[in-house]
Amino acid sequence: MPPAGAKGDGRKARSRAVAGKTTKAAPKPEAEASASEQIDARIAELTDWRGATLARVRAVIRQADPEVEETWKWRGVPVWEHAGIICTGETYKAVVKLTFAKGAALPDPASLFNSSLDGNTRRAIDIHEGAAIDEAALAALIQAAVALNTVGKKPKKA
Repeated sequence: MPPAGAKGDGRKARSRAVAGKTTKAAPKPEAEASASEQIDARIAELTDWRGATLARVRAVIRQADPEVEETWKWRGVPVWEHAGIICTGETYKAVVKLTFAKGAALPDPASLFNSSLDGNTRRAIDIHEGAAIDEAALAALIQAAVALNTVGKKPKKA
């Protein structure tokens, strides 16, 4: 059988057409920006309350876990990790959403989780314009997520 996209196989190669439109891979920059630089850029491009909110929660996350690793996944989503994903920081028109990968297993005495409450794994915090952020409670959630991620894992060798 000829490879996908070859003449006469009846299928179109994914790179040739998607939903009837021809696509072309974007050229990769010679030196891609680090995840932290990409998050900086996202905050800078959001010139309204969302940029300020994302910057504030990022600062809380970094204070709560100085060893946090910032990554950039899924075509533009800031992700904070420590022995696994802690949370993502998505920005939408009306909300900044922090989605905790294992949120359903985390204690939330301050009831910060207000979104994605029905699932068995994730939980999210939707932060709307003008909403106050309980930084101490958020820091406690971050630390609990790190503790959950590191239970039973051996520390990385230097």
